[in-house]
Amino acid sequence: MKTLVICSGGLDSVSLAHKVAAEQELSGLLSFDYGQRHKKELDFAAACAARLKVLHQVIDINAIGRSLSGSALTDDLDVPDGHYAEETMRVTVVPNRNAIMLAIAFGVAASQKADAVATAVHGGDHFIYPDCRPGFIDAFQTMQLHALEGYADIRLYAPYVNISKADIVTDGVKHHTPFAETWSCYKGGERHCGRCGTCVERREAFHLAEIEDPTDYEDREYWREAIRNAGR
Repeated sequence: MKTLVICSGGLDSVSLAHKVAAEQELSGLLSFDYGQRHKKELDFAAACAARLKVLHQVIDINAIGRSLSGSALTDDLDVPDGHYAEETMRVTVVPNRNAIMLAIAFGVAASQKADAVATAVHGGDHFIYPDCRPGFIDAFQTMQLHALEGYADIRLYAPYVNISKADIVTDGVKHHTPFAETWSCYKGGERHCGRCGTCVERREAFHLAEIEDPTDYEDREYWREAIRNAGR
C-alpha cells in the first residue's frame, strides 16, 4: 500500500513514518506550517524524510492558522504547564486543525496516486482534541469516500488511534525510531521544556514503556508532579 504520512516531526508521527516505511510503501512525508510557535518541529520532519529517503513537502497554511485564533500554539498566549488530563490544556486546541490538514493531505494523495494517508493521532489525545478521536477518524473516512468518489479510493490509516503514547514508544523501538531526532515541546525553545503538556506526556510515555528517554529536557523531573496534580 502506497502511503503518504502526515508528519509534524514529533515522536508520534516520526514513529509512524518509520512504521510505514517498514511495513508498507512510504510515498512521502507531508508537513504543515500553520504559524505554530514550535515551528522547529518541521526541521525534524525534514530530517526524518531524508533518513527514510522520501520526499518531504511542507504546505504553508499560515493564512489559515492566523484565522484559527485563541490557541496557545498560534497566538501570544502562555503554553500551560501540566498534564494533558487537565482542563487548562484546552488552550492548546487549534480548532479543526486535523480536519483541515487531512482534507489537504487527501487531495495531495489523490493527485499522487497514493492508496492511503497516515495520521499519528493516538488514545492520549482523546481527552482534549476532538479531531483525534475514533469517531472523527471514521467519519472523516466516510466523508472522503464521498468527496473522491469516482476519482480515487484512499484509506485513512490511523494505527495509533486507540493506543497510548507509551505503546507508540514501544512500537517505535520495534521500527528503530531515533527518538532523540524528534521534537514534541510546544514552547519551541532550544531544549524540550519538560513542563508543557506534550513534554509531560512524552516523559511519562517512556517511563511507562520502560524505555530510556534520550530527550534533553530543561526540567527532567517535573512530570511526576504534573501527574500527581492531575490525579493520575
